[in-house]
Amino acid sequence: MMRKIRMGMVGGGKGAFIGAIHRIAAQLDNQIELVCGAFSSDPDNAVASGKALYLDESRCYRSYQEMFTHEAKLGEDKRMDMVAIVTPNHLHFPVAKMALEHGFHVMSDKPATVDLAQTFALKNIIEQTGLLYGLTHTYTGYPMVKEAKSRITQGQLGKIKKVVVEYPQGWLAHKSDEDSKQAAWRLDPKKSGISCCMGDIGVHAANLAEYVTGLAITEICADLSTSVAGRLLDDDGTVLLRFDSGAQGTLQASQISVGEENSLKLRVYGETASIEWSQLEPNSVWIKYSDKPSQLIRAGVGEMDAITQANMRTPAGHPEGYLEAFANIYTQFSYQIRSRIFSSTSDPTIKEINKAAMHDVPGIESAIRGMAFIENVVAASQSDLKWHKFLLKPQSITIPANHSRAAK
Repeated sequence: MMRKIRMGMVGGGKGAFIGAIHRIAAQLDNQIELVCGAFSSDPDNAVASGKALYLDESRCYRSYQEMFTHEAKLGEDKRMDMVAIVTPNHLHFPVAKMALEHGFHVMSDKPATVDLAQTFALKNIIEQTGLLYGLTHTYTGYPMVKEAKSRITQGQLGKIKKVVVEYPQGWLAHKSDEDSKQAAWRLDPKKSGISCCMGDIGVHAANLAEYVTGLAITEICADLSTSVAGRLLDDDGTVLLRFDSGAQGTLQASQISVGEENSLKLRVYGETASIEWSQLEPNSVWIKYSDKPSQLIRAGVGEMDAITQANMRTPAGHPEGYLEAFANIYTQFSYQIRSRIFSSTSDPTIKEINKAAMHDVPGIESAIRGMAFIENVVAASQSDLKWHKFLLKPQSITIPANHSRAAK
């Protein structure tokens, strides 16, 4: 009998912003249902959060260890199939490790771990268990991001010459902004890792640039800083990029750009045309030329790539945004799990979906490149050398008081 994919969650309890986003997204397309959770490191809050979501009280767990141990003992007709990890960064690896070792597929917030060595260890566990792993690089879930990628793959821009990606926010511009729960753990090296700004949003920008262009970053020159005295981790930074094709680029990420909301924008310049996408206008892609009028491509209007179409739900003029982009990652991941549980001959859902779209979900390789980006950027910023090779191996990095040029 066909059924929904059963999901558990670690983190995301009362007072957490991203947990609710994950839950809405996971259940948007009616493919996944939340059945259990360990929603907080505080046992009482964990149970209370589960009850507030009207879950079976026996499956509102006091810790993720308790959840995995108990769920693994349940029959196949009841236990969860996958877990969503929505905790601060330092818990991503231990939670994912235990989930995989107990037989559960994993969808994790980014970055996958707090250092690259852990990410490679995670890859080994995934390969040993044969289970599925997904990473919520949310912006790859937007249909028009996928359309931009398709247009570039088709060669509509010619050879790529320059990539510009920027991600300014303003929510950490002042000392008083550190009082929120979301800010506190991101600025704490014990929970966030070696970077705040680049680890939180710069890695999204790098992932978007590589995903859309199909190019890989090979060299970087980085300058990270803090604008508020006393912070140990970066809250602003600029990175020069070189790609494997010879293209050059710039990446700017900031959490202290006063007045900015969530202004992620990507521009890709080729020999014959350029393309532009903005997270604040996610249903549009601009293609610009030097010898003819610019072209505005709108979601749902005209012929689109098959993967783009597989990630759109509504007709033209009915905007889809952040929640839907998140949902696309969850839904396509659920199809991967569904194909493991049910044969394609018995599950009509598998027949209907686009197979390429089903596998167009960020996974462990994206996790490795993302964590490598963070480590390479921090290491490069601490060095007096200009250009640094983008290394896919762990960096030796500490977080001293002079980690960046803090405001005096």
